[in-house]
Amino acid sequence: MRIRTFSKAHIRQEIQLRCQSLAGNDNRGFKQEFEELNDVGKELPTRAGELEVNKEKNRYPHILPYDHCRVRLSLQDAQPNGDYINANFVPGGSSERDFICTQGPLRNTMADFWRMVWEQNVSIIVMVTALRHKDVVLCDQYWSMARGTVYHGAFQVNTLSCKQGSHVSITYMNLKQRGYPTERLITHYYYPSWPDRGVPRDTSALCGLAEHVRQQIEATPRLGPAVVHCSAGVGRSGAFVTLLWLMQLCERGVSPDIRAAVEDLRMHRMWMVQNVEQYVLVHKCLLNWLSRGTAANLDRSPPSQGVHPNSSRSQVRTRGSSSQGNRARRSHQHEQPRALPDQTHSIFQQLLEPRNLLRRLLPSSLQLPQTSSEPKQTNQNFQNVHTKP
Repeated sequence: MRIRTFSKAHIRQEIQLRCQSLAGNDNRGFKQEFEELNDVGKELPTRAGELEVNKEKNRYPHILPYDHCRVRLSLQDAQPNGDYINANFVPGGSSERDFICTQGPLRNTMADFWRMVWEQNVSIIVMVTALRHKDVVLCDQYWSMARGTVYHGAFQVNTLSCKQGSHVSITYMNLKQRGYPTERLITHYYYPSWPDRGVPRDTSALCGLAEHVRQQIEATPRLGPAVVHCSAGVGRSGAFVTLLWLMQLCERGVSPDIRAAVEDLRMHRMWMVQNVEQYVLVHKCLLNWLSRGTAANLDRSPPSQGVHPNSSRSQVRTRGSSSQGNRARRSHQHEQPRALPDQTHSIFQQLLEPRNLLRRLLPSSLQLPQTSSEPKQTNQNFQNVHTKP
């Protein structure tokens, strides 16, 4: 049996019918489905974050990274616990490490944050929180919107330009480690309109940001994951990554299983998509995006200065089919499916490694599409983003 793909119109109709069913009786279906996820991942250990030496590195003492997929920094100065940062690798449809979800940096963890960005070859950072809410600091400001250079530990962060829109600010920065000639271009998205533990009023702006970031990821050859963070790095970060993941599936004609995606994210970082309002938001935004297919008016051109973060590497990791993350639908009555090419035996075996996301979320009887043969579906306007030195 082959993975079956469908038009966006078909997927939209399917999701719309499902949302109507779940929304009845004051969102009873949404609430029940979300409650079923309450205990997912709670048994997983968080020993590193619980160590006394690492407690001051956690913005919230009860939100800690799972040990099995936490991001480890390189050890420096023979410090046995110097590899700790409150961050987890999470899947996004292509691998177990498509994204890093992390807390908003503290003053004493800014240098660690930039070290993580450097060591993990990150080129895209998405910040979905304001810096403050009234008198509460949600995230310490670890970058500058004004042109100039700041230093965080061994790293030099040089802001090249900043474009401020009505909802999103995009800052382009060069990141450099002291003593090394290589510079890397970082694109930073700042979306402060999303309230802590809540949902934004303007879902169209959020959909536009997600679509813009999705196309950037598709069009930019990268070796490392994208970083997504809010304040705690669980609720809003989880909702944003879920939305990106499902958009990628829909672009490839795969009907997304939203519950399964959230469940898998919660096996990688606790409390991803923190409340039922955010769970409903993911459904609404996906439906909004499928219905309109429009992106926000964001700046699509990086500055001419700076070096692409991966320009010095001879190999790049290209994104595989994002259908590697959800259950393909087994039957559809009103549309003739088009089959994707058969997977070769060697790649098929590789994708069935126990750590691979696909083994958990697709029925074992399905054949997998060959990554190299699937046409790349990107907006031509994004093809040259970050590719010029």
